[in-house]
Amino acid sequence: MNETEMKDNIYEPANINEKNEKDAKELGLYIHIPFCKSKCYYCDFNSYASKNDIIPEYCEALEKEIEYYDNIVNKNKYRVKSIYIGGGTPSYLPSEYITKVLKKCRKVFDVEENAEITIEANPGTLSQEKLVEYKDSGINRLSIGLQAWQDRLLVELGRVHTCEEFVENLLAAKKVGFNNINVDLIFGLPGQSLKDWFETLDNVTKMRITHLSCYSLKVEEGTALDKKIRNGEVEYPDEDIDREMYHSTIATLKNKGFIHYEISNFSKPGFESRHNLIYWNLEPYIGIGAGAHSYFERTRYNNEEVPERYISQISNGRIPKKNIEVLALQDNISEYMILGLRLTKGIRIDEFNQKFEKDLFDLYGKKIENLIKRGLISIQNGYLKLTDIGLDLANQVFVEFI
Repeated sequence: MNETEMKDNIYEPANINEKNEKDAKELGLYIHIPFCKSKCYYCDFNSYASKNDIIPEYCEALEKEIEYYDNIVNKNKYRVKSIYIGGGTPSYLPSEYITKVLKKCRKVFDVEENAEITIEANPGTLSQEKLVEYKDSGINRLSIGLQAWQDRLLVELGRVHTCEEFVENLLAAKKVGFNNINVDLIFGLPGQSLKDWFETLDNVTKMRITHLSCYSLKVEEGTALDKKIRNGEVEYPDEDIDREMYHSTIATLKNKGFIHYEISNFSKPGFESRHNLIYWNLEPYIGIGAGAHSYFERTRYNNEEVPERYISQISNGRIPKKNIEVLALQDNISEYMILGLRLTKGIRIDEFNQKFEKDLFDLYGKKIENLIKRGLISIQNGYLKLTDIGLDLANQVFVEFI
């Protein structure tokens, strides 16, 4: 499908038979800001550290793309229940760009009054003035990327902030009135000891944050960290220590009152990420910006990744979509299984049967029986869920439903 055809067809919803899909009236918005002060060594996201000169044009393009969605979203009477501004480092931009984009969202879409609105931020990029402007624009959740408490590990990761800057920014956010704050952390780092990780968890939770995302380091091919490991500059993280860190995280955070609600995510009661739950529950969302992904009316697609090409296509009145795929029912079911099993509560069996008008055990009975025998999943209180062993070997479970 070429760009001209996209312009004509991208907003026509797919033919959907499932009653639940037709009746869905809420969706999430993801807005991608691809700019950073510098590129971290482990990062393979669609982000850039040397394109500051195109920030004004890019933000204008974001507003135009938001306008493009006016007809299809409002015609089908969708309400926006969450907005997530990710990157890159959105907080790297002057705050007026963020507030203008959010104002455009409210002008075009029916944004729910209590919608969760999140912005990602890196320490050292926040000021009290910027935080006040965020709060005034309706942002009510911060996601701050700390990654590690120890400055020596931050240097090894290519981070351009210190732990002290994190503490200063977090205290400033609390002073302004932010009470829903996530902190991103990474374990299994080269040179990171168990003592380092316990120190990180202990100090961050003492800051009384409401959400933690704790990710095992994944060394992506082609990143600066990958090259360092291949060149023998740093040692590849030890898998046994990585798993010990993960298990200790679950136990430690449980004792501190956090709910382990998704493989890598922990929250105080009532502070689960509403936006990320959209992804894990296979609910509709629209991605705005270079490289942003969408899942809408059972159709997946993504935008042009290169910011300059994204801007050019938007400026020429074209919709920068590609890889457009209308998911067959079985593909939809498969994704629902894989995403839903990431949640520690698992998949509610009767909800699955109602949503797809099919019996879960008719479709996957033998696979489920085999996975139960292997100790990777269990059935509890009407939910199909990963066991403790299954959390460690989740990919072995997911592959069974592809």
